Amino acid sequence: MGSFLLSQNTLALAAPIYIFPVTGCAVNYARAHHDYAATDILAKAGCKFVAPINGVIDEVNRTDRWSGKTNLGTDRGGLYVSIIGEDGVRYYGSHLRSIHPSIEPGVEVAAGRLLGRIGATGSARGTAPHLHFGISWPTPADTWWVRRGEVMPWKYLDAWKKGKDFSPVKGVNARKLKVGEIPPVPK
Repeated sequence: MGSFLLSQNTLALAAPIYIFPVTGCAVNYARAHHDYAATDILAKAGCKFVAPINGVIDEVNRTDRWSGKTNLGTDRGGLYVSIIGEDGVRYYGSHLRSIHPSIEPGVEVAAGRLLGRIGATGSARGTAPHLHFGISWPTPADTWWVRRGEVMPWKYLDAWKKGKDFSPVKGVNARKLKVGEIPPVPK
């Protein structure tokens, strides 16, 4: 058998593979969200939240600090995990019941790896269990208003649920160009 060598000027890159972030459970989600770009994926408590793409864990919050008295934006997600995908996009899932013990910032994950279990923590306390799913660009950790979502995810979720690869990179880049790297904190 002959061998095949790539020249130094040739890049052999596979396209990212995207998968739906909830597995093993029936789900329902809307094409809208109350006041910013995100999607709440309704599913039974304990359903699996998995990495939608290969990437590196960005942020992990294992403590539910939310209080209805203060309703601080930084605490609304309750237990959450965000990853920076191999496509450079940040994927955020919150209101988790639990986070897998091996999930820590800097850990590499493959698409489909268990990140946590769906719940109703943070500002979702008292509501139906769901995964708040946001898509954005990477920012410093204290930039919660970008982390929670900047691009409506539903059309990507629709494609991934059907097993199709559909990248949010163009949408994320367009939104970032429009609002800037760190847009103002919402009122």
